[in-house]
Amino acid sequence: MDEETFRAWSVKAAEWGADYRASLRDRPVRAQTAPGEIAAQIPASPPETAEPMEAIFADFEETILPGLTHWQHPRFFAYFPANAAPASVVAEYLVSAMALQCMLWQTSPAATELETRMLDWLRQAVALPAGFSGVIQDSASSATLAAILTMRERALDWRGNRQGLTGQPSVRIYASDQAHSSIDRAIWIAGIGEENLVRIPTTGPLRGMDPDALREAIRRDRAAELLPAGIVASVGGTSVGATDDLHAICDIAADEGLMTHVDAAWAGSAMICPEFRHYWSGIEKADSVVFNPHKWLGAQFDCSAHFLRHPDDLLRTLAIHPEYLQTHEREGITDYSEWSIPLGRRFRALKLWFLLRAYGLEGLRQMIRNHVAWSEALARRLHDAQDFEIVTEPMLSLFTFRYAPQGAADLNALNLALLAAINDDGRTYLTQTRVDGAIAIRFQAGQWDTSEEDIEEAFAAIVECAGRVAPARSVAAT
Repeated sequence: MDEETFRAWSVKAAEWGADYRASLRDRPVRAQTAPGEIAAQIPASPPETAEPMEAIFADFEETILPGLTHWQHPRFFAYFPANAAPASVVAEYLVSAMALQCMLWQTSPAATELETRMLDWLRQAVALPAGFSGVIQDSASSATLAAILTMRERALDWRGNRQGLTGQPSVRIYASDQAHSSIDRAIWIAGIGEENLVRIPTTGPLRGMDPDALREAIRRDRAAELLPAGIVASVGGTSVGATDDLHAICDIAADEGLMTHVDAAWAGSAMICPEFRHYWSGIEKADSVVFNPHKWLGAQFDCSAHFLRHPDDLLRTLAIHPEYLQTHEREGITDYSEWSIPLGRRFRALKLWFLLRAYGLEGLRQMIRNHVAWSEALARRLHDAQDFEIVTEPMLSLFTFRYAPQGAADLNALNLALLAAINDDGRTYLTQTRVDGAIAIRFQAGQWDTSEEDIEEAFAAIVECAGRVAPARSVAAT
């Protein structure tokens, strides 16, 4: 591909992207294809000779596009969103064109220094104390893994990386039964083992970790000559928004000499709004905090903000200094590859810079406030509708509900049937969870372009689809 052809296709791709975003409301949210349908249209072997870009682009539109779920659709209410505000997309065009590898300061000084500044902008935006330092990770899962590795090394007096885990005391990590599955995976990868992840029961309307049960679990483990290392707390858990009492949890950690990591992957973005900060009161006591600007601030995926009160502990756990990665004759520089699991690093700070300047904190606050208010209003409407019940009240913009007509024989099966009908309908996209063992349908507003009218359309889809799957005696009210 020569320069002029590259220019032409770059322009076409950008124009296609703008047209695509403009057309989303006319598309079904979730892919409507059957398993294997897309793969059957793709040749089993790679081509031996070059093919024209016209053919490749046409196949993209005809074969690939029908099999995609549209995460930027304004009626995507399923998982937490992977947002991509237009200004962030423009920044990613530039990042893709430059194709930088920003592992060291010397490999692109501006990338490192912009990252430092952008993380401090975010720190100020969510009112974390000045003592916290930040780094951009690819995901909250990676940040949690880095934190758990650091917990392990601190508890083992930094012997784990040198000696391995054989012969070492069993390291114990504590989290609630509402904590995200990425914690389980981090425990596996860190070599700690699933049996050493201690699940603490929850209590109260926010389903937070029971502090008394936590303290007792730590006491019991010490008595058994096990090695408590750290606590993973949640603010806005994925299932129903479970949120721990950070003051109580961090005070226990301080008393016991344990490290705390707070997973606020979704809800942390809402802390740019002062009125929501009570949800993570006590965050200043945590050792490690993560939230994802790619979930609710509009930064294009992937972009996870990881803040540390003592970054030297993370560096002692992860940093390796072979000669080929040294920057000589430069003092006081930061190499963010030493703060992360991967060595290679994308230029993620640019999209934050574009995003925060193009919309401002007040513009982002208004988006989040709208999502919260609209979600609360939808919960009230479903509560008042015939045969619906609210299972968990809104935590920010997340709540769960259940279709429960009188006399229904199997509510779990009925609600899974309703969910399938909603998602096959195409107007919106929801997911399920379990609350106290029973199926509930999960709603969360957070997509960048969502409007109040999109929430109205979601309500209509839910109620109409309930009418289709209703037992013979019950018809949902509209």
